[in-house]
Amino acid sequence: MTASTELGTAPLADPDVPTDLSHLLRSVFRRHAAGVAVITARGARPVGFTATSLTSVAAEPPMISFGAGTGSSSWPVLAEAEHVGVHILGEHQRDLAATFARSGADRFAPPTRWHTGPHGVPVLEGVLAWLVCRVVARVPAGDHRVVLAEAVAGDPTGTGRPLLYHQGDFNGLRD
Repeated sequence: MTASTELGTAPLADPDVPTDLSHLLRSVFRRHAAGVAVITARGARPVGFTATSLTSVAAEPPMISFGAGTGSSSWPVLAEAEHVGVHILGEHQRDLAATFARSGADRFAPPTRWHTGPHGVPVLEGVLAWLVCRVVARVPAGDHRVVLAEAVAGDPTGTGRPLLYHQGDFNGLRD
C-alpha cells in the first residue's frame, strides 16, 4: 500500500484532501449515493429520523440494520423501543426527508401523513415500501448504535422511484 491508501493517511501534496479522519469519512461518503429511509418508533410520543445507513442484513431471518446517533432527539425512545418502522422514501418525498432530518421539527404534524401500524409503530403514508421490525440488538459503534431488527410486517406496494442522498442533497434517479 502507498501512503495515500493506508488507513488514516492522506496525500500530503493535495490540500483539498482532509486529514481529520472524521471529516475524511464524511467527505468520502458524500460521494456515495444512498437510498433514503425514515425510521420511526413510539414511546410516549412518536419519533423518527431520516437515515441513509439502512441495509438488508439477512433473508433468514429477514433482518435489517441502520445507524442511529445516541445524541439525537429520537434516541431515548429508540433505545427502549421493541419495534421500529422502516420507510423507503420516493423521489416525490424530498420535503418529508428534510422534515425528518431537521432538528427540532414537529415531524409528525401536518403535512406528514401517518397512522398507527402493527405493534403501535408510526407508519408513514405514501412511501414506496415500509416494514415494521422487532429490534433484536443495539450494537455500540462510536457515537452511534447499529440497530439490528427483524421484519415482522410490511407493505412493498408503493409506486414511484426511490429518493437518493448524494453530495449533501436529496436527488431522484436519472435514466
